Amino acid sequence: MTEIEQKILNTKESKIVLTENIEEADLITHNGTFHSDEVFSTVLLSNVLKKDILKLCRTSNIKEGITGFVYDVGYGKYDHHQPGGNGERKNGIKYSSFGLVWRDFGKDYLKQLNCLQIEEVWSMVDKKLVQNIDAIDNGQLGKLTQFDFEVVTLPNLISMYNSNWDDEQANQNEMFLKAVQFAQTVFDRFIISVVSKIRAKSRVEDAIENSKNQILILEKFMPWKEFLLDSENEKAKNILFVVFPSNRGGYNVYAVPKENGSFESRKLFPAKWAGLKDEELSKISGVATATFCHTGRFICATRTKEDAIKIARIAVEA
Repeated sequence: MTEIEQKILNTKESKIVLTENIEEADLITHNGTFHSDEVFSTVLLSNVLKKDILKLCRTSNIKEGITGFVYDVGYGKYDHHQPGGNGERKNGIKYSSFGLVWRDFGKDYLKQLNCLQIEEVWSMVDKKLVQNIDAIDNGQLGKLTQFDFEVVTLPNLISMYNSNWDDEQANQNEMFLKAVQFAQTVFDRFIISVVSKIRAKSRVEDAIENSKNQILILEKFMPWKEFLLDSENEKAKNILFVVFPSNRGGYNVYAVPKENGSFESRKLFPAKWAGLKDEELSKISGVATATFCHTGRFICATRTKEDAIKIARIAVEA
């Protein structure tokens, strides 16, 4: 076992506990659906911040004067959802929260591990892992293939369980069992996720049939993109926006992509709304409870269902 591997295994992991009290939180990120960038940011920060127990608050209601570390929310130093984003690398790959956290704290973590080639290791991790996560979160997957990046895949992750060339003490059979354990967790979650997704198909088809004014309304958030885009119902071809309750509270209005896996939409929200939130967005859109429009103009949020439908209608007619 190499010195670095031994150091990682011997590092005392901070215990992360959830709290709803933002005032006492050590780590603060957004609630609702989570993504790889804030998950990996949490992993890194839990290793860098020296506390036995770290309190994590998942919320979108950022307050003034809080002392916790805020990331992927609040338009702050470690968020990237503000108008214009939050910087990019020389190769054009934009930063997500993980890239921003790795940029500022990755070398500190490597120092903790007594890594001797800090600059080289930091740079390779950034290229082989961090930029993958950043690019995908920012809709730049094409950038990775353009610059001949190695896209991180599940087989890549499994292969990393093989013994390293410089680890003469490694037991390949034990490493195989660790890979099986990891794969079992992923496989179980994959099956559970697919079964749940299939259950949504008939509900989405019913909503397509009941859609009006090129707007699809779902009474509950569920997987809809694939079923809408693959539907044989003629009405599905003309739907531009989908309204559904947000698991952060309130309602989301999502622009329908042109095809599965595409980051291009059939129609976007008005350009002058991009990146606006709360009073600014409410004023310019004329929708009282409008709270957020993504800089990419593919999603808006409101506090009420009525206003979600209203903002969708405005976008359809714009």
